[in-house]
Amino acid sequence: MKETGDATIRPALKYFLLAVSLLVLVFLSVWDMGLNLEDIRDLPNTFDFLGELWPLDFSMVDQALNETLITLEIAFLGTFFGLIVGFPCAFLAARNTAPGAVYHGMRGFLTFLRSIPELVIALIFVPTFGLSPLTVIVAIFLHNIAVLGKLIAELIEAADPGPQEAVAATGARKVLVALYGIVPQIVPVVLSQYFYRLEVGVRSSLLFGAIGAGGIGDMLFIHFKTFEYAAMAVDVLIIMVLIGLLDYAGAFFRSRVIG
Repeated sequence: MKETGDATIRPALKYFLLAVSLLVLVFLSVWDMGLNLEDIRDLPNTFDFLGELWPLDFSMVDQALNETLITLEIAFLGTFFGLIVGFPCAFLAARNTAPGAVYHGMRGFLTFLRSIPELVIALIFVPTFGLSPLTVIVAIFLHNIAVLGKLIAELIEAADPGPQEAVAATGARKVLVALYGIVPQIVPVVLSQYFYRLEVGVRSSLLFGAIGAGGIGDMLFIHFKTFEYAAMAVDVLIIMVLIGLLDYAGAFFRSRVIG
């Protein structure tokens, strides 16, 4: 009976200590950053700001739609070419498809590339391309090589070995084993990851717009700086619709592949 009681107490004690540790970390973080929680009393200022967004100003909606198209094109090109390069890199970064030295080398390269923020990558290429959509495309492209390469490599490592063994039993080479034994298994999830990264690319493009790189983000920050909040609200609404459409597009294409 005593052993049963101890077995019941130990998990409870473990979770209690974990909860206490998390609370200590929260308080230490708040204290170290010097956060002033009394500022919450100024929350009505935010509601006053939201009130200035209405009624919506659709006078520049045509220009906003054109800039939104530019944002989508930037995100699409950066993410698409990131997938094109990241996909084969993933097979070189997976334990079950690459030799040890190649695996460690590619993993290290992807980790290094992923550790550099997109904004830093963009700043590196500003002297070459200037503050232009091409700078943003290159930044999103390079970052997506690393992110998609890692995500797809993990899918490859988790793939069911059964189909791979069946293809290998026919005497096929490793390339064909990967092509017919792994790729069909991971394609639906790869599509999901692609559309998610496309959404992230759209949001990244918005931030780059703040420094004048073009797109709807550029318009949004101009409207904010010039106190045209009702026009800014329309920009935000268009962005929300765009993200929703991308989400539905991802679900549609994934269902087609699975079906």
